[in-house]
Amino acid sequence: MEYQYPIDYHWTTDEIVDVIKFYEAIEKAYEKGINRDELMAIYRRFKEIVPSKAEEKTLCSEFENISGYSSYRAIKKAKDASAGDRITMK
Repeated sequence: MEYQYPIDYHWTTDEIVDVIKFYEAIEKAYEKGINRDELMAIYRRFKEIVPSKAEEKTLCSEFENISGYSSYRAIKKAKDASAGDRITMK
């Protein structure tokens, strides 16, 4: 995609890389599907970096505004799915 991911420049390089992996996993859920367990593992790491619900909501809202992909809906679908399921957002 041709846009910049919302990040916090106070994060370490590793944290920025992991947050970008989260955004890429959301894109993957919308574009071709992703394994539920993979998405949840990436989301858990994202929550280690962004533990605040308010900050998560802000970042995910910015991401949705620039990409059109809802992190909230993808994660909700993953939470409601069974282990091993494939998450596809259409």
